[in-house]
Amino acid sequence: MTQHQLPAGVTWIDDASDERVRDYVGLTDVALRRVLEPVQGLYLAESAKVIRRALGAGHRLRSLLLIPRWLEDLSDLVQTAIDDSAPVYVMEPAVAEEMTGYHLHRSAIASMHRPVLPPVSEVLRGARRVAVLEDIVDHTNVGAVFRSAAALGVDAVLVTPRCADPLYRRSVRVSMGTVFQVPWTRIDPWPGGIGTLREAGFTVAAFALREDGLELRQLAAAQPERLALVLGTEGDGLEESTIAQADLAVRIPMAGGVDSLNVGAASAVAFWALQPQT
Repeated sequence: MTQHQLPAGVTWIDDASDERVRDYVGLTDVALRRVLEPVQGLYLAESAKVIRRALGAGHRLRSLLLIPRWLEDLSDLVQTAIDDSAPVYVMEPAVAEEMTGYHLHRSAIASMHRPVLPPVSEVLRGARRVAVLEDIVDHTNVGAVFRSAAALGVDAVLVTPRCADPLYRRSVRVSMGTVFQVPWTRIDPWPGGIGTLREAGFTVAAFALREDGLELRQLAAAQPERLALVLGTEGDGLEESTIAQADLAVRIPMAGGVDSLNVGAASAVAFWALQPQT
C-alpha cells in the first residue's frame, strides 16, 4: 500500500520528527516518558490486544500509529479511531523504528488519554483481596503483578507514591492489558494509608523476610475475610515502618539456598495461596 492508497481518514507520515506524532518519540527513553506522560495526560498502549482492552475499559484514543501491513487486519481499530475523531497515522517500518527507537512488530501503538484515578474508597468497595505495591520501581515487575492479580482473584491494586506507574508502556505490555482490567489507584500518604485499609475492614499482611513472621501456608489456612497484601520493592523489601504498622508479617519459605523470589513471582505465589474461600 502506498501513500496514495490510504483509506479516508488515515494520514501518511514520512518524517520521524513530524510534530503530529510527538507522543511516540523516543519510547525507549524512560526519562522522556516520565516528563511527557503526566503533563500531557497520556499513556501508550502497544499491540492490538492491549489497545482493545484499553478501549473495552472505556479509555479514549488520542491517536493510533501503525505500519501499512496492519491496516487491513486492524480495520476495526482504524474505524474506531476515525469514529472517535482520533488521528490515524501510518508510516514505513524504518521511519517508525527511527522515531520510537524499536521495531514496531506488535502491529500498532495507540496514544491514549489517561483516565482520572478513582479514590481509594471506591477501589476498596466490595473488594476482598487487595494488593499494595510499595515503591516497586521496575515497570516489568509492576506489569507482572497486575497480570497475576487479574488471573488469581485479586480485586484491586493500590500503588504507593513512589511506585512505578502501571500505565507506563512496559508495564502495560507485560500485564497484557490487565492494568485496565483490575481496578487500581494510588494510596497516599504511605504507610499512613494502612490506617485507611484497616478502617475499611482489611487485615494488612506485610510480605517480609522475617523469621518471626507467619508462613504463607499458615495464613492461607486461616484467612481473614478481607485481606490487603503489601509487597515491597525489589532490592530492600518493605520499609520497617510499613512492617511495624501492618497487622502481621508473612513470609514464603525458601529452599535450595534461595533467599527470596522476584516480587513478580512472589506475588503470583501469594495470590494463588490466598484466594478467597468460597
